[in-house]
Amino acid sequence: MTRAAGRGRVRIGVSGWRYARWRGDFYPRGLPQRRELEHISMAFPTVELNGSFYSLQRPDSYRRWADSVPEDFVFAVKGSRYVSHMLRLRNVEQALANFFASGVLALGPRLGPILWQLPARQRFDADVLASFLDGLPQTTAEALALAERHDERLKDRAWLEIDADRPLRYALEPRSDTFAADSSLRLLQDHGTALVIADTAGKWPRFDALTADHVYIRLHGAQMLYHSAYTEPELREWAALIRGWADGTGAADGKPRDVYVYFDNDARGHAPHDARALIDLVAEASS
Repeated sequence: MTRAAGRGRVRIGVSGWRYARWRGDFYPRGLPQRRELEHISMAFPTVELNGSFYSLQRPDSYRRWADSVPEDFVFAVKGSRYVSHMLRLRNVEQALANFFASGVLALGPRLGPILWQLPARQRFDADVLASFLDGLPQTTAEALALAERHDERLKDRAWLEIDADRPLRYALEPRSDTFAADSSLRLLQDHGTALVIADTAGKWPRFDALTADHVYIRLHGAQMLYHSAYTEPELREWAALIRGWADGTGAADGKPRDVYVYFDNDARGHAPHDARALIDLVAEASS
C-alpha cells in the first residue's frame, strides 16, 4: 500500500508462509515450494518471518529470502525464543549478539520491525524490561557492532555486513495483563517500542496503547485461536482502527503512524484470504 500525504504506511500480510494447508488453495496447485515466498510477495507487501523464533537461521537463508521479493517488500522478524522464553529477557547480551549475527542484517532495506513475543507467565518487571530495552541496538550499525561479539557457535556462519545505517524498530507482545501498568507503557514509549495489539480469541489480554511511531497488530483469530476466519464485520472494525492509526485520527496525540498487520489464523488456511480482504477494506475506507 502506498503512503498518502499526512498518513502512515499500512502493510498487511501473514505470519509465515510454509503451510501445507495453503497448497492448492492460496498457492496454485503445482507451485514449487521454493517459489511460495515469491508468490506471497506478489500478494502482500510484508510477511512475518517466524522461523527465527524457534532457532537461529543462516545468512544464506536470509539472503535467499531477500532476493525472492521486490525491493519495497518488508520482513518483520520474530526474535529468538531463547531470549524471550528461556532467558526471560535477563542477561541477554550474548544471545542478542548471536541473533543479530545469524543473518538478520542480510535483509538490508527489507528488514522491518523485530518482534519479541513473551510467554504468558512473564509478568512485568520494570528493571528487567528497562534493561532489555536499553540493550537493544537502535540502528543497523549498532546491531552490527553487537553482532561482532557473537560467540563460537557462529564462528563460521556469522553475517557481519550492512549496506547502510538504518534505524531499527521493535515490537513487544506480552501475554500478561501486568504489562498494562503505566510504568510499563512509559518504558515502551521512552524506547520507541510498539506494544503489540493482539487479537487472541480472548485467551490473552489485548493491549490498545500506542507506544511508538508504528503500530504492530497480530490477528490470531477472533473466535477460535489460530483456526477461525474473520467475518466481514470484524474485518471492517479492524480496517477502521487501522485507518485511524495511519492518519492520526484514531490516536490521542493525533500523529499518523505506520501500521504493520499480520494474520496468524493459519491452521485452516484462512490467514492469506483474510489478509487480502483486509487490504481491500482498508483501501476502501481510506479512499
